[in-house]
Amino acid sequence: MPIYLDVFVTSLVVSLLLVMTKRWHGHFSLDHTAGVQKFHTKPTPRIGGVAIATGMVCAWVVAPPPVKALLGPLLLAGVPAFAAGLLEDVTKKVGVRARLLATMVSGALACGITGIALNRVGIPFVNEWLTWMPLAVAFTAFAAAGVANAINIIDGFNGLSSGTSLIALAALGSMATLQGDVALALSCALVAAAVLGFLVVNFPLGKLFLGDGGAYLIGFALAWLAVLLLMRNPAVSAWAALLACGYPVIEVLYSVWRRWRKKAPAGEPDSLHLHSLVKTQVIMRWMPHWRPRLRNAAVSPLMWLYAALPATLAVVLEGASRSVLALAFVGCVLVYHLLYQGLARRARLHPIPDSDLAALTRNRVATPPATPPAAPPPAQTTQVEH
Repeated sequence: MPIYLDVFVTSLVVSLLLVMTKRWHGHFSLDHTAGVQKFHTKPTPRIGGVAIATGMVCAWVVAPPPVKALLGPLLLAGVPAFAAGLLEDVTKKVGVRARLLATMVSGALACGITGIALNRVGIPFVNEWLTWMPLAVAFTAFAAAGVANAINIIDGFNGLSSGTSLIALAALGSMATLQGDVALALSCALVAAAVLGFLVVNFPLGKLFLGDGGAYLIGFALAWLAVLLLMRNPAVSAWAALLACGYPVIEVLYSVWRRWRKKAPAGEPDSLHLHSLVKTQVIMRWMPHWRPRLRNAAVSPLMWLYAALPATLAVVLEGASRSVLALAFVGCVLVYHLLYQGLARRARLHPIPDSDLAALTRNRVATPPATPPAAPPPAQTTQVEH
């Protein structure tokens, strides 16, 4: 049996077991429906990262020696990020700063184990600073934490984070293949197989959630594989690696800018991300009669289309100049901005009378109507979708 299939089946079987045994672990693993970023309708296990981690361990076991040499440090260094996220999944008591620090520790640990650190980013004067190894290690740790946090931020709907990660892994693996780096390409494919085993259970019905543990593990893996791509293949530009992970990175940068403009705390969760607006302004308008789970799942394919834009450009322009790749990234940011502003404006002008907009209203995406609201209808029992 091909090793990809071994990894996929392992992840899938563990995912199914986690769902079937939730009555035993649900008291600490279930993700309940209350919360500003909650869109699901039933308490669901949020420890899907366990299945992905198991699949990645299987990948290390069955991989040939050159791939083991790459996956081993990744797995070992990823323990702090995964453990902090999983602890939050089961206790709900690990703060954002603690988890962010854990992902930075994972990045620094990977540098310490391998002796590799990101020493070029496609900006000449910054490249000169990164020749000093301590600064390169610190920058690598910061980048790893940023990507891990980005994957966690977009984890809002069934299949969104895991599907986006598969697109990024495909882009990184394709660029490694173009460079003749077979071991790295195979590493990307094996990590993707572990994610895919989980995705089958997560999408579209959301029987199992990724959780913080899974999001941080996948995000760290993406960041480290991108670092390896750059350090093992000098012909690959850092801008190409950035494009491969473009959508989640752009989401984080835009969210920070958006909150800074509104003087809101940068780390405070909200429901004002692009995927949230796609749900309320696209899915709820065109698919109002779909079952709640299917409406939630319908967001992801639309967002995958956007995620594929920078990832595809990364592969197509892999051999292009630094300036061309940087312009491509700026173009992807512009597309995001136009999409976001268009949907936000639509939300302000034409609010949707649906309970899904409760969180959005609290955060002032939709403005109150100019005329006094009509008298409320008689009380009735409805199912609230989160």
